[in-house]
Amino acid sequence: MGLADASGPRDTQALLSATQAMELRRRDYHMERPLLNQEHLEELGRWGSAPRTHQWRTWLQCSRAQAYALLLQHLPVLVWLPRYPVRDWLLGDLLSGLSVAIMQLPQGLAYALLAGLPPVFGLYSSFYPVFIYFLFGTSRHISVATPGPLPLLTAPGHPTGGAGPDPLRLRGHLPVRTSCPRLYHSCSCAGLRLTAQVCVWPPSEQPLWATVPHLLLEVCWKLPQSKVGTVVTAAVAGVVLVVVKLLNDKLQQQLPMPIPGELLTLIGATGISYGMGLKHRFEVDVVGNIPAGLVPPVAPNTKLFSKLVGSAFTIAVVGFAIAISLGKIFALRHGYRVDSNQELVALGLSNLIGGIFQCFPVSCSMSRSLVQESTGGNSQVAGAISSLFILLIIVKLGELFHDLPKAVLAAIIIVNLKGMLRQLSDMRSLWKANRADLLIWLVTFTATILLNLDLGLVVAVIFSLLLVVVRTQMPHYSVLGQVPDTDIYRDVAEYSEAKEVPGVKVFRSSATVYFANAEFYSDALKQRCGVDVDFLISQKKKLLKKQEQLKLKQLQKEEKLQKQAASSKGASVSINVNTSLEDMRSNNVEDCKMMQVSSGDKMEDATANGQEDSKAPDGSTLKALGLPQPDFHSLILDLGALSFVDTVCLKSLKNIFHDFREIEVEVYMAACHSPVVSQLEAGHFFDASITKKHLFASVHDAVTFALQHPRPVPDSPVSVTRL
Repeated sequence: MGLADASGPRDTQALLSATQAMELRRRDYHMERPLLNQEHLEELGRWGSAPRTHQWRTWLQCSRAQAYALLLQHLPVLVWLPRYPVRDWLLGDLLSGLSVAIMQLPQGLAYALLAGLPPVFGLYSSFYPVFIYFLFGTSRHISVATPGPLPLLTAPGHPTGGAGPDPLRLRGHLPVRTSCPRLYHSCSCAGLRLTAQVCVWPPSEQPLWATVPHLLLEVCWKLPQSKVGTVVTAAVAGVVLVVVKLLNDKLQQQLPMPIPGELLTLIGATGISYGMGLKHRFEVDVVGNIPAGLVPPVAPNTKLFSKLVGSAFTIAVVGFAIAISLGKIFALRHGYRVDSNQELVALGLSNLIGGIFQCFPVSCSMSRSLVQESTGGNSQVAGAISSLFILLIIVKLGELFHDLPKAVLAAIIIVNLKGMLRQLSDMRSLWKANRADLLIWLVTFTATILLNLDLGLVVAVIFSLLLVVVRTQMPHYSVLGQVPDTDIYRDVAEYSEAKEVPGVKVFRSSATVYFANAEFYSDALKQRCGVDVDFLISQKKKLLKKQEQLKLKQLQKEEKLQKQAASSKGASVSINVNTSLEDMRSNNVEDCKMMQVSSGDKMEDATANGQEDSKAPDGSTLKALGLPQPDFHSLILDLGALSFVDTVCLKSLKNIFHDFREIEVEVYMAACHSPVVSQLEAGHFFDASITKKHLFASVHDAVTFALQHPRPVPDSPVSVTRL
């Protein structure tokens, strides 16, 4: 009890001191500073353009340290392998590598047959690219292999494939940006196409224009030609694979590693085929001879480059998008960084070197990457182990799969497409989360079905770009009000406590203003301000023109009277009077012309007459003309959302200044970023009528200035309290 009583005052004293410290910190943040427009801010902060860095100069520099750094950058294995924690990671990587190799064996054989290649080339594609990625890749968990959509692009019906063992393989080296809806939904359609393509066998009979509807019709057309033994073999293998996958999902927490259903099915089917003689008794096609050993490298045929460049670009886009998406997901989950540029280099080298050794294009396999992670894989040592296991099969064990039925490999492909086909259910979640992405989903899916995968992807990319332009044309426009007792301004339609400052309108757009939406910005501004600016300007011009006509008529009447009075006088006096009247008339006509010109072209006269508009004579004011006056004297444009400005934006802003000054409203700008200010200067936006004193560091600065100086801009600074 005594200790507890003694600790009580100590806790109270500590809490009191902490409270005092927090109060001091609060006082430090509460300060008074001069009101800052852009001119004062540049003087205070000594603003200057950021120095330009010439990247090419650093590239041309050469030194031993720079060469070594470049080597480590492009060969990451030299960085992480010497630091590899053998005791902690080796066992997990060993189990993970064997698990992935068990999956790669049957899937490699299956995808090779789908691409119209001998089965051994599927094993080559599971060895060379995987080992190359082990050397150059930066992701620790993705498994390099052939994902579902890529065999479709290298099938014989496609220009990148062929029935022969020597198809050309190209690599892409382009910075690719693609959205998940566009990528995954093209993969969903690829799943449908692969399912139909597997059922239409042999693949060499498929034409180039074989889209999904055509393939499905061909499946139905060839159903009477199906062989009972082949159908039964594929059905039994498919049921076994589905049951094993369901067991793996249900017993995921209890099993140390997934049951290798594909390998067990492959071994069992090979044994049954050999024992029962499925090829001779039931006419079931088998894999046949798998030559042992590696093939020598073969240079690609350069004559085919022009025919394959379009399809190669599509393969590069799809493959890199899949790999970088999954790589970043795993990197975020495990707390490391994936270098996008180096990933592109690693995939490019994997496909380049793999193509020389008769491999078909590879990327990242989602299913095998998940297995590599879930079975304890910690680095690409797991990939190296799996590639060495495949090498052992290529060199010594390939002949054991001579009697493997091709129908089993077809069943493996179809069952593995379950994840792709599941993505069809994404429509419900996208409808709730983001309907723009749902629209991309539908367009991509439809285009890929009707136009094939490569053309469908092109359509999806173009549609996505157009959708971005359309969305920038429909930003959220808002009139801002001040949150009580703060210098924060929010949309008055969303914040009930935010109130508009009397006499001041604050307007903001959620998107940058450029040529595609500049007109919409001006129209929304005039609409939200509640004033028909164009009508007031036209009425003002009509009334001013009417006043000038009345003055001219009055002048002519006075001139007529003067002439009548002068007729009774001498000729010399008459000549003098007529001369003076003629001079007076010419001066008034010139004044009238000048006023008409001043109300003509907005952009040319905004520079010359901007400040004079606020000092208009009493006879030309809205009140004197009997026109309604706006209920605000100042307009503030919050330009914090601007990331750049173009010439159309500059002209639009100048028109806004001119139009609102015509109706006796002064315009200010606020919260421009420094790069935007530099672009305004480069575009000669600032002049005698629009100076940097019209641009303020924050909206609150502009509001304070507008309230204290509703008309011409003074040179002396004004104090403003920042909360």
